[in-house]
Amino acid sequence: MHGLFQQRVSGDDALLRLARLRFAQMGVSAEVYADSRDGLEYMLRYAPTAPRLPVVHLDRDVNLLQEQGRAVVRDFAARFAGRITGLVVHDRRGMGDLPAGWLAAMHDLDAVLGKEAPDVTLFVEYAAGLEPGRFVQLAEHLQDAVQVSCCIDVGHLGIRQACARFARHHPDLALTDLAVTDPRLPDLAADVQAAVGGALGDVLDVVRAVGRLGKPVHFHLHDGHPLVRGLSDHFSFLTRVPVPFGYEGRRSLGMLYGPGGLASIVSAAIKACRPRGVSFTIEVHQVEGRLPLGDAASLFPNWRDTTNAERMNYWLSVLAENATLISQAIADLPELIRARLPQP
Repeated sequence: MHGLFQQRVSGDDALLRLARLRFAQMGVSAEVYADSRDGLEYMLRYAPTAPRLPVVHLDRDVNLLQEQGRAVVRDFAARFAGRITGLVVHDRRGMGDLPAGWLAAMHDLDAVLGKEAPDVTLFVEYAAGLEPGRFVQLAEHLQDAVQVSCCIDVGHLGIRQACARFARHHPDLALTDLAVTDPRLPDLAADVQAAVGGALGDVLDVVRAVGRLGKPVHFHLHDGHPLVRGLSDHFSFLTRVPVPFGYEGRRSLGMLYGPGGLASIVSAAIKACRPRGVSFTIEVHQVEGRLPLGDAASLFPNWRDTTNAERMNYWLSVLAENATLISQAIADLPELIRARLPQP
């Protein structure tokens, strides 16, 4: 299990030392974002190396359809071999067409990784909104590329499928055009929630289809809801969407998954993927609050105003809550299934 490891608010490197402490207390590995080699060098000074080396999420502008993008992957893999375990790069809609030249180039990239960074896996992340079947076909065409596999982002995939399901019943209204204050929403809430709830089954289908290919698979885990304006996912699995009307006894709506859906995803992934071939990152961004520093106060001796440190501490506490949900989902699996997980 990995967690997003970054400095969420402004301040000095005491914030990263706080993150390192909390990750050690959680027993969670790191996934770090990197838009430059120097930036990654800096982050790796603080990111935990146990229980597993970090996964690195490269800049979203890195395009594997282009030679320049593949060169970035080669460069990062060679430079940081032995210090990281994986690189994550977003997919592109053009990959759904499975261009033959590109597939050949990806197999060439796989061969280079095998020579220069044999312990680094490149994970192509579901992010561009491909039709799920096309993404599965992409994974199938890369099946024999030993060090190239897939990252299934359940938030991106779930939002896409919820919108597609809603469109089948309301072809003249896009789900993303609605908002919680829309006067039409109370009458449409049941249809909205049916579409949102149905996305889980679609995600599980993709998990099983990609998992049965026998490759290592990485997951980005976060919740979301298409009614949220702006960034509609990257929420905690303990979040609900507030609405100004009553629905099923609450003035809030359930998100894509919640704790139960998360447990289903974790279970399906472990069962479908090859033994010791599954990894998860808690990729929760959208958190705001403050939590007293407690045992970490000594990390901030020169800070007169600890507001941002407490904000960072709160975000880390939300990661810890979600890590507990995942750990509980794993603990609830039969022992023979749990034995398929990587050992620390």
